Amino acid sequence: MLTRSLHGSLLLVDDDRHLLESMADWLRDQGLAVDTSTGYGDALEKLRNKSYEMLLVDVRLQDGDGFDLLEQVRRNYPESHVVLMTGYGDADAAVEALRAGAADYLTKPLIDDELLMTIERAFAQREVIEENVHLRKELDKQNGLSNVVGQDPRMIKVFDMVESIADTKATILVTGESGTGKSMIARAIHRKSGRAAKPFIEVACGALPENLLESELFGHVAGAFTGATGDKTGKFMQADGGTIFLDEIGTASPAMQVKLLRVLQELEFEQVGGDKTHKVDVRIILATNENLAEAVAEGRFRQDLYYRVNVINVELPALRQRRSDIPLLAQRFLQDLLEDTNRPIEGFSEEALAALEGYTWPGNIRELQNVVERAVLLGKDKIIAACDLPRDISGGPSINLPRVGSMTLKEALEEPERQIIRDVLESNNWNRNATADSLGVNRTTLYKKMKKLGLEDGKYAQH
Repeated sequence: MLTRSLHGSLLLVDDDRHLLESMADWLRDQGLAVDTSTGYGDALEKLRNKSYEMLLVDVRLQDGDGFDLLEQVRRNYPESHVVLMTGYGDADAAVEALRAGAADYLTKPLIDDELLMTIERAFAQREVIEENVHLRKELDKQNGLSNVVGQDPRMIKVFDMVESIADTKATILVTGESGTGKSMIARAIHRKSGRAAKPFIEVACGALPENLLESELFGHVAGAFTGATGDKTGKFMQADGGTIFLDEIGTASPAMQVKLLRVLQELEFEQVGGDKTHKVDVRIILATNENLAEAVAEGRFRQDLYYRVNVINVELPALRQRRSDIPLLAQRFLQDLLEDTNRPIEGFSEEALAALEGYTWPGNIRELQNVVERAVLLGKDKIIAACDLPRDISGGPSINLPRVGSMTLKEALEEPERQIIRDVLESNNWNRNATADSLGVNRTTLYKKMKKLGLEDGKYAQH
């Protein structure tokens, strides 16, 4: 018996009519939708009129050869898998079949369990291929320009630049305030380039101290420092053939700037503690929210490195500079959230959209996304109203979130998430299981977020 339920379509091709019909009946009893064909020409005719997930083909046919049919299927119907079968099999023929693209090669007389296992394996392989195709399409959707929303002339200019520079080898510097989407633009450039099938490696340079950053970028050899028990492959090696994205490049120390200059110029480096020079083929994209020209004038950033990274500059506007895009972005975030939460929300009221457009958005797109998520999770009606927004935005009687001037940007961006989780916890009487279900996250994720945001046991003070 099959180990799992299969409902696939199968074309059985064999010129032995008695064997053909008896095998077809038996396969139908296993739950498969089976059509039969007595030869090469008839099989091709059936393929022109109907698609099959799998073909089970005898190698020797009166009007052709199973290998020829395999070639036709591979060329014209690549979504179909082919299993060849023969009464005259040998090891060389099996190897030839697999090299030609057959999913498997069986020798008659067929054993029931072996045949069922082969069919099951072929269907599973097909599902994996389909899933990979789907994931690649989703990746293109998420990382391509189609996911970057904007109709403002400033953004149209950015889109045009991305299209024109994607396939160049030049180093690219993406600038803009925090939360403007620099990482997304870097990924879009990669997905538009001829390197799209190769790795995209992202490194947040500001998140690591200098000694760890050097090891992270270039790798290290065993014994390079205390705790280096084995060799480590750095991010530049991992990105070979693809793209490496160095975010927060303005935070690099003077010593690290020297090393980066060499890599940018020669694409060569040594691992920490090693003496072997490694050469890589990578496209380098850098990003910063700092004014590097000012950093150069103040002596914090090397002038020669600045000229080297500033070959092509993609400057992203702040959200307050492209207010006409705010309704589009809010609607995109809403649609994405509705797919995950299944909330019965239809859109925003005119007052809510006006409030969103009138706000200055110090946290830019990332802050807008947090605000929309909060409104979706806490809103009670089908239409998000102005009163569902934080008071800083709506001016109405809602939660008063501190402005960025009184805290760091990171704290300001965390505050909407903290408020969302705390409100849902309170509505569920601090029942964590119920809160996790309401938020659409697992309990472990909720616990980690509560600990990070100081919400354990309701201890975080209200603002």
